[in-house]
Amino acid sequence: MSKRPNRKSVPKTPVAALIESFAHDLRGVTHVNGKAVFVDGALPGEEVEFVYTDIRRDYAEARVARVITPAPNRIEPRCPHFGVCGGCSLQHLDEHQQIVIKQNLLMEQFCRIGKVEPEEIWPPLTGPHWGYRHKARLGVKWVTKKGKVLVGFREKASSFLAELGTCLVLHPKVGERLPDLSVMIESLSIRDQVPQIEVAVGDERAALVFRVLGPPAQDDLEILRGFGRRFGFDIYLQPKGPDSVFALWPENPPLLGYALPENGVEFRFQPTDFTQVNVAINRKMVNRVLEALDPQAGDEILDLFCGIGNFTLPLARKAAQVIGVEGGAEAVARARQNAADNGLDNVAFHVADLTQPQDSSPWANRRYDKVLLDPSRAGAMEILAYAGKWSASRIVYVSCNPSTLARDAGILVNGQGYRLVKAGVMDMFPNTTHVESIALFELF
Repeated sequence: MSKRPNRKSVPKTPVAALIESFAHDLRGVTHVNGKAVFVDGALPGEEVEFVYTDIRRDYAEARVARVITPAPNRIEPRCPHFGVCGGCSLQHLDEHQQIVIKQNLLMEQFCRIGKVEPEEIWPPLTGPHWGYRHKARLGVKWVTKKGKVLVGFREKASSFLAELGTCLVLHPKVGERLPDLSVMIESLSIRDQVPQIEVAVGDERAALVFRVLGPPAQDDLEILRGFGRRFGFDIYLQPKGPDSVFALWPENPPLLGYALPENGVEFRFQPTDFTQVNVAINRKMVNRVLEALDPQAGDEILDLFCGIGNFTLPLARKAAQVIGVEGGAEAVARARQNAADNGLDNVAFHVADLTQPQDSSPWANRRYDKVLLDPSRAGAMEILAYAGKWSASRIVYVSCNPSTLARDAGILVNGQGYRLVKAGVMDMFPNTTHVESIALFELF
């Protein structure tokens, strides 16, 4: 295992180089004396000067110091904090080209990792590039030397918070209020004991969950309530773990919500529940899943990693029965309530850790007409061991990690008798290196 060198040994003199390609994390790649150098902020085809940030035995890391010859698709970043804030790192690349690059990356991962290739490529799903983010975790830090509270995301390649005046990818209701949040927290007696704010924006309401490491004084509570009243936020406190979250203002706020109008369903959720960050892309994604699975009136469908029912309920509008499985008991409880609120009685939900064997789970050991998977970044390798028992004619896989999707595609195609019919990307996180994708498999 290579050891990290002493920082003093990293050369400080800029090095000129031609950027050859993108790495899997969308940094530029060049070679110096035969060693790969991953250059942050560089685009393929550019001539740049870079400075080293780290040198390992097999590779090196660097950042752009100066662009000598820019690529045709390089643009001026819109955000004034680009290059300092680590929240998004592709603002220097043309919006159309961002999604093209992500699609190329997905295809490369299929080929290299899964040894598979889709028969057809879906056109990318795209949406707004700014103000799209409805969910986020903001860091908070009282900085004595600055005499102020910082609220936002970490600096690039750093544990320090960036000093932000705005965030253009956050929903404007929150992204334009970062300075107001800073000033408000500075006025608290526990200003140095608020490390995090969880943001959740629904169709009609917005909530802020303040993590607090010490008990707020009565004056603090009134300041927080006043902030909620003034700017129209539901205010929650989290004094300990996730189970300790409680509403401060209003005392009993209604749940947040979002609708899928084309699918005839509405969802209610707590601010700490997992929901997709990009509402516009989520609506398009649900429609693509329905198109790909093609649920029929007599179908029995398995929805794995179902969360609060984002796909389960639209599927239930068309199928005979849908079984949803999720690892979190709270999410399953919310999914059951959402099904009831939408008048759906042809759904059933189970709590199960899908990274563990499910030999004793009846739902895992039976046949289904179709299957949907929407796992975390770790993928779905363990539960795919049961795909032979499902014998589903179609499997749709929604992924937030192209490398684990490619790995699992290899399992389905090379070990479970499926063919990879279609695949494509969805612009869930514009201006970032995050790649959201979808794949359709059909049984031979």
